[in-house]
Amino acid sequence: MGRKSNGESSIYEGADGYWHGRVTVGTKDDGSPDRRHVQAKTRPEVAHKVAKLEQERDAGKVRKTGKAWTVEKWLNHWLENIVAPPAITENAFSAYEVAARVHLIPGIGKHRIDKLEPEHLEKLYRKMIQEGSKSSRAHQVHRTIRAALNIAVRRKYITENPALIARAPKIEDFEVEPYSVDEVKRLLETAQKRRNSARWAIALALGLRQGEALGLKWTDVDLDLGTLTVRRSRLRPRWKHGCDDEPCGRKLGGHCPQRVPLRQETAGTKSRAGTRGIGLPDELVTLLKQHKATQDGERRRAAQLWTETGYVFTTATGGPLNPRTDYTEWKTLVKAAKVPNGRLHDARHTAATVLLLLGVAERTVMGIMGWSNTAMAAKYQHITASIRRDVAQRVGGLLWEPNGSAGKTDDDDGAAGVPIPA
Repeated sequence: MGRKSNGESSIYEGADGYWHGRVTVGTKDDGSPDRRHVQAKTRPEVAHKVAKLEQERDAGKVRKTGKAWTVEKWLNHWLENIVAPPAITENAFSAYEVAARVHLIPGIGKHRIDKLEPEHLEKLYRKMIQEGSKSSRAHQVHRTIRAALNIAVRRKYITENPALIARAPKIEDFEVEPYSVDEVKRLLETAQKRRNSARWAIALALGLRQGEALGLKWTDVDLDLGTLTVRRSRLRPRWKHGCDDEPCGRKLGGHCPQRVPLRQETAGTKSRAGTRGIGLPDELVTLLKQHKATQDGERRRAAQLWTETGYVFTTATGGPLNPRTDYTEWKTLVKAAKVPNGRLHDARHTAATVLLLLGVAERTVMGIMGWSNTAMAAKYQHITASIRRDVAQRVGGLLWEPNGSAGKTDDDDGAAGVPIPA
């Protein structure tokens, strides 16, 4: 039998009584051949292992040499070196980081990524939901580990991604009840008694996301033309301690007197469609003019304490509004207006619903709301029974009103142009 050529697989019986096989699967980092070893008690067994290894090699599915990563080490490496901003947006990174730190690392972090099974992930998702997490949170955890292990497969640290096989938790449909017209009016009337009242008119009339509204600057607003342009989104601040030499003793970095920011103040919009120009109703232009005059008065009163940031909505000393503070103000407003305790994002649902009810063209609604695809229209079109009845009564009153009142305009609110929802 002739000598094996370089790189050819070999099978032989060793002095230890076992059969051994060696397969060249590529080259190592230093350029030397990467030959893998298998063994078995019989020649047919080792021949089978050699053939399998050759198939994996030819299919490009052979794992790299070296000690296998644990889930914890791989997730930390992935977050710190592969997907850290600016590779992805700050908000997307934050969602990945929370999923890894709070759920994945404590739950499955000690497993080697090449030994991780779909069942390990499914048990983690089930445990999360049993302990009170929403299905949407469990699904975010699933998307995170799937994305991280996809990179591990591409880099040949593992040959398959178990997250692609694991059954993802089903996201429960969450039907949002948008505010009625009367409830929106109560919110706006109540907001007039508080600082930054125009901020809530922006949310309820235009449907801007929280970060988009807080990221608006006066340079984005043209009150003469009655337009504004959404260019950026305000991020929730994150801090670390800056008191290394003399520790301040505060637990959280945000409470440190010498705190250092961990992220930028703003980021780009959620998608390319998110950067958009919007026409302003005359009433909203008036509110913004009043708001600007009020802010000018606050600037004069604050004097040297004022920080000029250029934001439309600021603190009493000119600083940018913290999204957490803004959320607290929304909850206070909802309670004071005596309307249902909805989420801040529900204001966006309300704006979308009103536009769709008024029969505004879907493409126009997409431009105003910053949607990237038409499927979002179906998601946001939450037409409640009360709105249906309200529209029906308005149309009914128009069609069956007494003839003598047909020419009256005092009560004419344009209802004839509002389509009856199917």
